Amino acid sequence: MSKKPSAKPSLREASPADQTRAALVHAALKLFGRQGFDGTSTREIAAEAKANIGSIAYHFGGKEGLRAAAADYIVDTIQVIAGQATGAAQAASPATPEAARAQLFTALERMVGFIVASPQAGEIVQFVLRELSHPTAALDRIYAGVFEPTHRRLCQVWEQATGEAAESEATRLTVFTLIGQVIYFRIGREAVMRRMGWNEIGEAEAAKVVAVTADNLGAILAAHSPAARKEGKS
Repeated sequence: MSKKPSAKPSLREASPADQTRAALVHAALKLFGRQGFDGTSTREIAAEAKANIGSIAYHFGGKEGLRAAAADYIVDTIQVIAGQATGAAQAASPATPEAARAQLFTALERMVGFIVASPQAGEIVQFVLRELSHPTAALDRIYAGVFEPTHRRLCQVWEQATGEAAESEATRLTVFTLIGQVIYFRIGREAVMRRMGWNEIGEAEAAKVVAVTADNLGAILAAHSPAARKEGKS
């Protein structure tokens, strides 16, 4: 049975075995995302991780177990970010619509900070895109651990902010739209930098993305306010 690596192993405190497991997971995440599962050999992974090729079978049972461990690493990493962004760790939901709207803006800002500006997100997104194109059991783990609960939580906050049912089709699609505009700045990173004349997307550029996406969120919230819905029905 494979051992599930810590989401953020401390290489300074970890044992040699833990360091090897973490290095293999990071190598697999990078290479599977870049070259695909079938296009990556265990020898390449071991070389990238500076580990013995036999350590893959020892720690993970083989290449498939390593892919599952990489998926678990993604889940562990994003659960922390998503929990901070959506308030999932809070005992109570936002007390007022105003508080819920503020939470949506906070979630958007933190999503941009991680997905757009964090170098770590690049390898994670590449891996996930591969899985979305050719789904395997690894995608099942990521969907169950991150996609579904994070999307559901944002839908609940949207209901608290607007009064619209969390599980309505309109709410679910709206939340996908909010997430999608952020993800584009990662998957379309090269096109964005060329068109904007940016050499990188760092903190300053991410702040500009936050400003624009926040304006978009504000406009969508205004269109879905009780007053706007009442006016639309009149």
